[in-house]
Amino acid sequence: MTSTALTPGLGSPEPTGPHRSAPAEERRRSQQKARRRNVRSALLFLSPWLLGFVVFTAWPMIYSAYLSLTDYDVINDPEFVGLENYAEMASDPKILLALGNTAFFTLVQVPLYVIVSLALALLLDRAGRAAGFFRTVFFLPKMTPPVAVGVLFLLLFNGQNGLVNTVLGWFGIAGPAWTTDPAWVKPGLIFMSLWTVGSSVIILLAALRNVPETLYESAKLDGAGFWRTSTSVTLPMISPALFFIIIVNTIAGLQTFDEAYTAFFGSGNTTYSNDAALFYVIYLFQQAFEFLHMGYASAMAWGLFLVIMIVTAIQLIVSRRLVYYEGEK
Repeated sequence: MTSTALTPGLGSPEPTGPHRSAPAEERRRSQQKARRRNVRSALLFLSPWLLGFVVFTAWPMIYSAYLSLTDYDVINDPEFVGLENYAEMASDPKILLALGNTAFFTLVQVPLYVIVSLALALLLDRAGRAAGFFRTVFFLPKMTPPVAVGVLFLLLFNGQNGLVNTVLGWFGIAGPAWTTDPAWVKPGLIFMSLWTVGSSVIILLAALRNVPETLYESAKLDGAGFWRTSTSVTLPMISPALFFIIIVNTIAGLQTFDEAYTAFFGSGNTTYSNDAALFYVIYLFQQAFEFLHMGYASAMAWGLFLVIMIVTAIQLIVSRRLVYYEGEK
């Protein structure tokens, strides 16, 4: 027998006992069904990406990890050799050469890239209506294929009649042999990499436009000059964008390949400056597709993956003290 109780102010009784929880149970079940439908819909829309990730990223990584433990030349079946490939890497002199070239390139290129990008973004921030035109001009070189940039490097930095040395000659400066002198190969590639600063300029310009004007007004009232305002207001407020650019370009620098390979290793180029341009990924490519040492190349790829993970982790740890996010205490 179901008990009832009178609701205050109403003449109708309120059901109690098992019938009282029935509507709540129905609502809970309908909410669960709605959540399941939402999850199925989300998975349906994500399925193309998930399929692509599994086929083109996850499975190749797993298979590469397996190949790194084998001796594989594409023609014959993989032969399991354990950690021999990793042991060989430790004694390979060209690994140290390639790592040194890559580290030098990254350590010099990334700060220079960020400085140039920030300088151009600051200029664009004061360009007024012309900023839209110059944004397009700065970004267009980013659309240039890397292979074309490698060929352009050989033309512009030619030691005999290249445009760069011609311009230096106007000021009485004898330009170096950028493409043949080992001491100048990497600096030349670093300068050439600044060709593609456009995307970073646009990111930093957007960050600069989002800095509240009230902060600049407060700094001005306190008597802060340009340098103090830049270090105490501008840089902290755009630090997330700067950090993003540093992370992305550090990873890109450690994976440098296209321009250097086109300029110094493509089409049978065998100049003696090749060793100065032998970056890690270029040596990995040679081992894999020229010498058919797929197992060794896979081990090199995982070594680079580990280096990138360590460098990125260090940058993330350092960023906790240097990067400011709005809303943080």
